[in-house]
Amino acid sequence: MTVVVGAAIVRDGRVLAARRSAPPELAGQWEFPGGKVEAGESERAALVRECREELGVDIEPGERLAEATIRPGLVLRLYRATLLTGEPAALQDHDELRWLGADELDSVPWLPADRPLLPHVL
Repeated sequence: MTVVVGAAIVRDGRVLAARRSAPPELAGQWEFPGGKVEAGESERAALVRECREELGVDIEPGERLAEATIRPGLVLRLYRATLLTGEPAALQDHDELRWLGADELDSVPWLPADRPLLPHVL
């Protein structure tokens, strides 16, 4: 099974959302930052690496909040995360970032895999 990890980075009661710019079939849809866990890598280590690559920040992963099946053999696991250093920037595969409060979560078109995780976030 392939595992994708996502970070619910919460600050001041708002969660960070990232708009995909690639690949083309996902462009314009929103997700939690993260990516695939590589061979020999823990889920938490993958989350730290992905947030460094995609956002230019250091995070500390916390509890696992929820998971959703993307398709057979591919699962998305969402972790609460604390921002340690840096200010998030859209560096890789994203063209916009937003901090969304609970009342704003439905204001963006989420990827189908991320949508069922929203109730577990704030």
